Amino acid sequence: MNTKALLAIIVLAAMAGGIYAMRPTAPQTAPVDAVSAAPAVGDAIVSVTVPELSPLAQIGATGFANVCARCHGDNAAGREGAGPPLVHQIYVRGHHGDAAFHNAVANGVPAHHWPFGNMPPQSGLTTADVDAIVIYVRELQRANGIL
Repeated sequence: MNTKALLAIIVLAAMAGGIYAMRPTAPQTAPVDAVSAAPAVGDAIVSVTVPELSPLAQIGATGFANVCARCHGDNAAGREGAGPPLVHQIYVRGHHGDAAFHNAVANGVPAHHWPFGNMPPQSGLTTADVDAIVIYVRELQRANGIL
């Protein structure tokens, strides 16, 4: 056999061996903690930092937990499949003023920003209760960079 042909065969064999050695032996997947799974119904929609609350906001937090959290989530973080987060830029005071919260409680709100359906009116809250809830939500918003 000619030397050039033998050398070509050796080079090709070495290349094939290198390619074979570098082949994946199992499907390549990201580590489980790096994979973002689809949120489950009931999961929080956003992450919320809770600041030290003023006394009135603490009262509002109780009212929120009793009436609003079933849809808007703990600490107004929203709840997948139920209701939007209120700690969100959409609810900044310049877009949804405090009166919008009072109106939503009294009259409900047709769906317009989120795909959760219409919000029904809420009963059992006084004007003072809603005032305290608004203060609570605004303090959460400020603590999370929503001004």
